[in-house]
Amino acid sequence: MAASKSSRTRKPAGRGPVHASPTAMARTPVTRTSAVRPSARTAADEPEYEAPRTAQIAPTWLQWTTFVLAVGGLGVSIYLTIEHFTGNSTLACSDNGLINCAKVTTSAQSWVWVIPHHWAIPVSVLGLAFYALATVPLMSPWAWRITDHVGPVRVPPTLIPWIRLVSLVLGMAFVLYLLYAELVWIRNICLYCTSVHAITFLLFTLTVGAAAMWGLNPARRED
Repeated sequence: MAASKSSRTRKPAGRGPVHASPTAMARTPVTRTSAVRPSARTAADEPEYEAPRTAQIAPTWLQWTTFVLAVGGLGVSIYLTIEHFTGNSTLACSDNGLINCAKVTTSAQSWVWVIPHHWAIPVSVLGLAFYALATVPLMSPWAWRITDHVGPVRVPPTLIPWIRLVSLVLGMAFVLYLLYAELVWIRNICLYCTSVHAITFLLFTLTVGAAAMWGLNPARRED
């Protein structure tokens, strides 16, 4: 009877609910599901920092060198213009041999005909206008330093560099024409004219060199 009673009260293994001990529950790690957060912004998403750019202009020595040369060319042009309208009364130049300033400044090639046989302009006046109205202002240090504005007026940053370059290209083309006229047609050389030609060539070389070194689009200075 005892054996049968014990067999009735014993529960078979594997049946019924299994309760975990408090110690086991404490050791079991608890994982919590969290809401998906947006990923943090990476460095690639941030705009790159750009340091303020400084204006790329020609160095000071080039600014003043071109300005002095332009003033020298203006001075010689003024002298030749005065001599033209005074009949070479005080022209200090040799009149014998290859160098003959009077023959060059009074030749037919010393005039540029705007309207054939009706209206002509002396070459000395053209040189004076070229240096007074274009070369000296454009070669001044103030013109070299202009990048995006002239006083209250805002201008494209490439405007003045382009005008400077184009004016010197045209001036150099006219110089080549005058040299051809002296050597081939007149067969004499004027020292004053040659000095203006040399100044124009130097200004042309320095301007082209400045364009090659620093470009025609100087960076605007940003605050």
